[in-house]
Amino acid sequence: MRFDPVSLPPAMQADLEAAYAMPPRAYHNFAHVQAVLQHCQAVAEGPGWQQPREVQLAALYHDAIYEAGRSDNEARSAALARQAIEQGLPQTGIDVDRVVALIALTARHGALSAADIDAEAALFLDCDMAILGAPAAVFDAYDQGIAEEYAGHVPGFLFRLNRRRFLKQLLLKPRIFLSDFFHQRLDRAARANLRRRIG
Repeated sequence: MRFDPVSLPPAMQADLEAAYAMPPRAYHNFAHVQAVLQHCQAVAEGPGWQQPREVQLAALYHDAIYEAGRSDNEARSAALARQAIEQGLPQTGIDVDRVVALIALTARHGALSAADIDAEAALFLDCDMAILGAPAAVFDAYDQGIAEEYAGHVPGFLFRLNRRRFLKQLLLKPRIFLSDFFHQRLDRAARANLRRRIG
């Protein structure tokens, strides 16, 4: 089953892709969205989704607004998603509040446990964090991309300190991924990447 439950109108798709190009981004670009959607497809072929359209739209818009160092990126992306869906996909029965809620949860990566959210939200968040369990070269490119995005926004020493702290906190957790599906598939690789990165 292909994970492609909603076709965006051409203008909506163009606006979305334009958003991901501003400002220029080394990691949080439309290629990242496509990677998240590939993980969503893997879930569709495995445990499946209860609300595939809402998950797809949350994946499409979750980083639509991204400025390194800002704490309101997720809230602004969620607001953009609401506006775009209400204008571009009216009367389609999309649960817009669910899309907004899923996007808002991405602000809390690393701070949530599986008990804090429902199973579908756990799978969605894990799709976004699956990069942690990617092959070493892909993980390293992601890590370098994050550093490039923060360059010029946060002093280098402060970025390195905070980045190391975040990754170390993930490594110390009993579970990096919230869902059994991703825990079983990617935990070992993610831990190897994090250990190597923290050094």
